[in-house]
Amino acid sequence: MELDTSVAHSARLWNYLLGGTDNFPADRAAAEQVLAFLPELVQSARFNRQFLGRAVRHLAGEAGVRQFLDIGTGLPTADNTHQVAQAIAPESRVVYVDNDPMVLVHARSLLTSTVSGATAYLAADVRDPATILEAAARTLDFDEPVAVLLLGILNFVPDDEQAHEIVATLTAAVAPGSHLVISHPTREVNPEAVDRAVAMWNEGGAAPMVVRDPAAIARFFTGWQLVEPGLVTCSRWRPDGNDTTPASEYAGVARKAD
Repeated sequence: MELDTSVAHSARLWNYLLGGTDNFPADRAAAEQVLAFLPELVQSARFNRQFLGRAVRHLAGEAGVRQFLDIGTGLPTADNTHQVAQAIAPESRVVYVDNDPMVLVHARSLLTSTVSGATAYLAADVRDPATILEAAARTLDFDEPVAVLLLGILNFVPDDEQAHEIVATLTAAVAPGSHLVISHPTREVNPEAVDRAVAMWNEGGAAPMVVRDPAAIARFFTGWQLVEPGLVTCSRWRPDGNDTTPASEYAGVARKAD
């Protein structure tokens, strides 16, 4: 898998929005083009990252989950999945998956586990869930509950049928008591600007993307039990003093029944 720095990649663009330095001119140019008419994208990126932290704290704490499959992880930053989980339960095991070689290089050097836990890193595409599951099984025990995290990644699978097949394959493989965590961009907050941003990205980004409305996002959780407060703008999922301004990303956490 070669690193193409001439085309904007979502992981590096997100890194730029979060104030990181692991990005290239194409990523920064794409971000600035969008920010010119959708300035709240920076806020949405931060809200989505904060949601990750709150969701993982719930899973490792109240829900008692000890295994995490984080697909489309993006570039390492503060409060990564394994750091949040292992701060609560040091024995937590985490598998990160991404298709950007730059992410995997950084992951291997920066995302180190506790002695009692484990982290692993897979170079794979969300569109190939069977490969992900086979490789992840070297680190995770799929006979025990696993939290499957799909944050800001299903929007890069424009075909609804394919997106649902991916989720169905992943969720069929995990045991009762497992959890599914999804965040996904919507048009609910600033529809005209979001539509323009998506059109601009699709003209030159590394992978085409779509936005889905909350009803379409909710269908990914079919057959699972959404935990409170259900599917909401990510800033309002179990707020703990954070800014609850509506974001252009909706998010939810659901549990597979016993």
